[in-house]
Amino acid sequence: MINFVDKQKSGYSMIKKLITILLTCAAILHAHGETVVIDGVPRDTSFTFHSTALKVRKTYPDVKLVTVNPDDSLRAIEDVVYYRPDGRRELHVDLYRPASDSILPAVLMIHGGGWNSGDRTLQRPLARALAAQGFVTIPVEYRLTPEAPYPAGLHDVKRAVQWVRSHAAQYGIDPSRIAVSGCSAGGQLAALVGVTNGSRRHAPADVNADSAMVQAVVNIDGIVTFVSEYNLDDVARRYAQKGVKPVNAQWLGGLPEEAPENWREASSLLWITDNSAPVCFINSRLPRYHDGRDILVAEYHRRQIPVAVISLDSNIHPFWFFDRWFTPTVTAAAAFLQSIFSSK
Repeated sequence: MINFVDKQKSGYSMIKKLITILLTCAAILHAHGETVVIDGVPRDTSFTFHSTALKVRKTYPDVKLVTVNPDDSLRAIEDVVYYRPDGRRELHVDLYRPASDSILPAVLMIHGGGWNSGDRTLQRPLARALAAQGFVTIPVEYRLTPEAPYPAGLHDVKRAVQWVRSHAAQYGIDPSRIAVSGCSAGGQLAALVGVTNGSRRHAPADVNADSAMVQAVVNIDGIVTFVSEYNLDDVARRYAQKGVKPVNAQWLGGLPEEAPENWREASSLLWITDNSAPVCFINSRLPRYHDGRDILVAEYHRRQIPVAVISLDSNIHPFWFFDRWFTPTVTAAAAFLQSIFSSK
């Protein structure tokens, strides 16, 4: 017979087991990308400064996340709405610039996170540091896979470029000198935006393709093709092993055989024209994040479009988060942009 006290103990034990199971499930969800709803928008919250540092420090225990102290010489304007996809949902930009009345070139900055996670605050350290070099820097929010797959994110960034150009006078921007930069998935998007300059196919119906043209691209460890042999083999292997579509397949609306046009259309390497913007690649040592780069460089040379490759001494992918590689990244980006914009 089980008395009341035994029943209580049994109940407590069951509750403790239930809590343990729930905590374990929560940990698994976070490790694989937890989707939550924030202000009515589904978001994967797994890619942050903190989660990246925890992962990287397993191999490089001494690395430190970069910190950028407030700078009185800079002016910050944050949370500016640039577009409402459905008339209500707001997409935002931040703007950082020297506290002067100078008319300056602008750099629209796209965060990474596998087209699935992250947010524009991840670009704020780079934005502040690059603004101090004489630019108006603009981290941009765009729709990610949990909310809307390709081409929504590309279209958002094209709209943001048009918004920057139409608001140039308000923020002291030279509309003839607008660049786009990005890290990882953001680098892929930055390259796609710049390489497809003037492409009606790659711009949304409400954007004038010419008004969304940029004059330079900084691609920080982002690929320029999805249809290379490496990428196609990799997605097939990952899907076969895990039974879950990898993030690129989720973003592009399916596996290569399910959405072949998207896989091609999102590969900037296939859309180079004489209108394509100059590109600077800033890369780690990891080859998978250079996919298509050397072919693009050769084609740019053939067309006599400026292109540069900066290789950093880093065996980690999100190197721009860490102080060891942060300054070299800013220095390389600023030097390239200044070289392009000084000729305009």
